[in-house]
Amino acid sequence: MSHCVLLNADYSFLNVIEWKRAMCMVAKGKVQVLQYSDRMIRCAEGVVFKLPAVLKLIKLIRIVYRNRVPFSKRNVFIRDGFRCAYCGGERVRLTIDHIIPKSRGGGTTFENCVASCRPCNTRKGGRTPSEAKMYLKVKAYQPTISEFLRMKAIKLGINHLLREMGIY
Repeated sequence: MSHCVLLNADYSFLNVIEWKRAMCMVAKGKVQVLQYSDRMIRCAEGVVFKLPAVLKLIKLIRIVYRNRVPFSKRNVFIRDGFRCAYCGGERVRLTIDHIIPKSRGGGTTFENCVASCRPCNTRKGGRTPSEAKMYLKVKAYQPTISEFLRMKAIKLGINHLLREMGIY
């Protein structure tokens, strides 16, 4: 595990950071290590350190939470699990497809955009999915911040750590 979970002083989830940044923060005394991972690193002098898995900041950082996930191509791909919404294909080059085409007044929002592979997007063209006889395998919706944090934790393989700590 090359990533460490960073918690605020009130034990709320802040971010996931690289182990090098985590070691710098430990050395500067900015964090308290709550749990160590089973990985070790060796320094040039032969000193062995255990890598931290979960860190807690000493001082509370006041953060301003967004109430919505900002719309971007990458966030649509994350929401749809990097799969085509029509054929379900994985590991293909994805594009953004407007369910109601822009030429017919469809907007560029989470509710109107899905991830699509190039062949499916070309086949659908400027039609609606029902006109093209193509049906969505995913639902287009506005995701929440907590959903994105949970997906990120699962992708990085740290969801079991957060569950053990009682955070998720």
